Amino acid sequence: MPRWGMVIHTGAGAFTLESFKDRQAEMRSAMTDALTAGHAILAAGGTSLDAVQAAVVVLEDSPQFNAGRGAVFTHEGTNELDAAIMDGRTLAAGAVAAVTRVKNPIRLARLVMERSPHVLMVGDGAEAFAKEQGGIELVPESYFHTDLRWQQLQRALEQERAKQGAMVQPRSDGREDTYFGTVGAVALDQQGNLAAATSTGGLTNKRFGRVGDSPIVGAGTYANNRSCAVSATGTGEYFIRFTVAHDICARVEYRGTSAQQAADEVIQDVLTRAGGPGGVVGLDRLGTVVMSFNTTGMGRGYVGQDGQPVIMFTAEDAVPLPAR
Repeated sequence: MPRWGMVIHTGAGAFTLESFKDRQAEMRSAMTDALTAGHAILAAGGTSLDAVQAAVVVLEDSPQFNAGRGAVFTHEGTNELDAAIMDGRTLAAGAVAAVTRVKNPIRLARLVMERSPHVLMVGDGAEAFAKEQGGIELVPESYFHTDLRWQQLQRALEQERAKQGAMVQPRSDGREDTYFGTVGAVALDQQGNLAAATSTGGLTNKRFGRVGDSPIVGAGTYANNRSCAVSATGTGEYFIRFTVAHDICARVEYRGTSAQQAADEVIQDVLTRAGGPGGVVGLDRLGTVVMSFNTTGMGRGYVGQDGQPVIMFTAEDAVPLPAR
């Protein structure tokens, strides 16, 4: 029998616990709330889809992560949000990109999956669809304005001016240490069905409507009952090129590789050799927890049938994962 449960992440990057010590308590609290929300649904016999959505909504509502309320700013000083969700039982998926007034993009991604013949909607069209369908909360753009993210943009713009207007590499964060605050969740329910969900605000100082891997099915988000469910965080361009989430699950399905080994092969070898920083969390069809990252840390946590959330940030504070 599968061991049901949930795994979440809140971003990988080159960071230490000291680098966000003033925010760590709030981050831990929000992550615990997300795991608790997902567990409550799973424990009651609910679906993995409902569980991952509930967990991501909690993380989107927190200003501590680069998703929803805490999204980073573009070069123009706006916020553009992306999200995706996928059902491992049917392989149905829904995603949105570059939305600016949707409080919880993961809810709209679910709506795209269930009420449209499409997988991905973007910008004004996605928000028009939200209005037409109803049930999606739209907020003024000022809702996403936080001082932390605004100051990160100002520092990035200063760096750009120092280079005499040359475009600098957009970053996940405006500080010296990079932190990809993308959030995600994967779950396995009591019926043995997998699901994955991912949400992000993109990169600080990004331009030209850039979209990363989070809303790209197979790149930053993927779920298939025959293999595994994966949610990713990192520099999206690499995750798109190497279709990271799907590649991990394909290695499990076609080669019989364990999900952890497959994740390590892709993250520690393929991505590292290509110069792509980031990581993934996942679950296989038996409920084995998967975590892999090639940076100094990745905010992550899991909860099993016992209902006890476990939260980790760096490689040093890792705890043994439940073994089968």
